[in-house]
Amino acid sequence: MVQKIVNYIQGNVLLSVESAYPERVLNLCSAHGIPFWDVRWLDGVHFTMRTTRKGERDLRRVASQTDAKLRRLRQQGIPVLAGRLRRRYVLLAGAAIFAALFWASNLFIWGFEVTGNDTVPTETILRALEREGVTVGCRGLSINQEQLRNHVLLELHDISWLAVNVKGCVAHVQVVERRRPPEIVQDSVAANVVANQDGLVTRVEALNGRAEVMAGSTVTCGQLLISGVGSSENNMWLMHGMGRVWARTWHELSALVPVETAGKGTAGRTVTRFALDFGKHRIKLYGKGSVTPADCDKIIQYQAWVLPGGIRLPVTLVTERWTAREAVPADRGVEAARQEGEALLLHRLEQLLDEDGSITETRFAAARQGDYLLVTLKAECLEQIGVSVPLETAEINQ
Repeated sequence: MVQKIVNYIQGNVLLSVESAYPERVLNLCSAHGIPFWDVRWLDGVHFTMRTTRKGERDLRRVASQTDAKLRRLRQQGIPVLAGRLRRRYVLLAGAAIFAALFWASNLFIWGFEVTGNDTVPTETILRALEREGVTVGCRGLSINQEQLRNHVLLELHDISWLAVNVKGCVAHVQVVERRRPPEIVQDSVAANVVANQDGLVTRVEALNGRAEVMAGSTVTCGQLLISGVGSSENNMWLMHGMGRVWARTWHELSALVPVETAGKGTAGRTVTRFALDFGKHRIKLYGKGSVTPADCDKIIQYQAWVLPGGIRLPVTLVTERWTAREAVPADRGVEAARQEGEALLLHRLEQLLDEDGSITETRFAAARQGDYLLVTLKAECLEQIGVSVPLETAEINQ
């Protein structure tokens, strides 16, 4: 493979040789150091061979000593290609303009890649960079990393470090998100721990203050769980009641789920349209009008133009394909509606619980109401129900 590449760069010639003594021609090539390869015999006096452009000249000179007749069949390689293009001035000018534009395009940013962000959306980071002048079409060499970092970090409080590295025409944005310290508890503020819902207490962890309930107690929403008021025979003092109270709780949720849905009908006419994105500008390769029908399947694909080696060009091919469909009513059945309702209620219940809460038991019920199915969830959970509430003056006096 390497030798083929070298031969193509140097250029090679396919020769037809006719001689009464063809072996003498090959012996002359070996004796004068003329390279040859790919020898193919046609008959006893004819054969073809390949050699370099310089080897052809040397072979013609030494072959004059014999009765051999040489005829060039074909030549190929970079020198041959360059000779053909030498007088095509328009093509050479176009290649020069393309090379200049390609070199100039690498001085600007045409795309962004953001890494390292888990909680901060990519759009938020790109908007903050855009407000500082780092956007599609700006010069990549003009970015002041230190100044940009100082301005963006003041705006994005959840980011602790940011760097923009430009490779070609793509800006690689690397961020490190800030780890927030736990909330500081103000011990100087007197507070009680009360229940945020009804439940049956299973465990009490009083870190500061006096526990007012014990395991097995039934509590209601707003009931005092851990008191922040301490007292003795002669005096009374206030403190910040802290702790966690675990309890069994019960939740009842319901949702109406439609039994009939709008299904997709048979596929109709399919239209494919193309466009080119140059930075923020789009060139439509189709006629006027970009409004698609109401009931249709629409798929948009973006394909960036990338040269060998991973060098991205500032051009993106946009393929938009939509298929017209007519919405038709479809009865999916009670069982499918029930499953959707159960999944919806479970998701809603998980959002109501905190990260330490868990679901211990669930019971579902369903009843048909016209075109809808009423799905009801009754669940038993284990969760922490204590919340801190500052003490009021009236409570202290009581």
